[in-house]
Amino acid sequence: MTISTAVLLMTPPSGGASGGGSPWTTPLFFGGIILIFYLFMIRPQAKKAKEQKKYHENLSKGDKVVTHAGIHGTINKINEDTTIQLETSPGSYIKMEKSAINAEMSQALNKPAGTTDKK
Repeated sequence: MTISTAVLLMTPPSGGASGGGSPWTTPLFFGGIILIFYLFMIRPQAKKAKEQKKYHENLSKGDKVVTHAGIHGTINKINEDTTIQLETSPGSYIKMEKSAINAEMSQALNKPAGTTDKK
């Protein structure tokens, strides 16, 4: 079912047999749907992106990180552009983008053992 079909099915029939429905019912319904999408999908996604950007800006030499690909390493050098030099094992380095660092996994890696995150 397409969106246009759903809209046509939800609109009351034109003419005198509308059953006394308010002309504001459909716009209020769509406004409510948009509000629900904003509160449950858009806002949390934007908040997570903002936190991840802040994490990437605060990376420093010596931080232990995990990439989106699952590579564990320690930051050896932060370059002037958007790249870092990651030491995966002693003497083995990878140059990669800061955006490849998974903030959530890296924070979990650096969390002291025995602490729990309760929200």
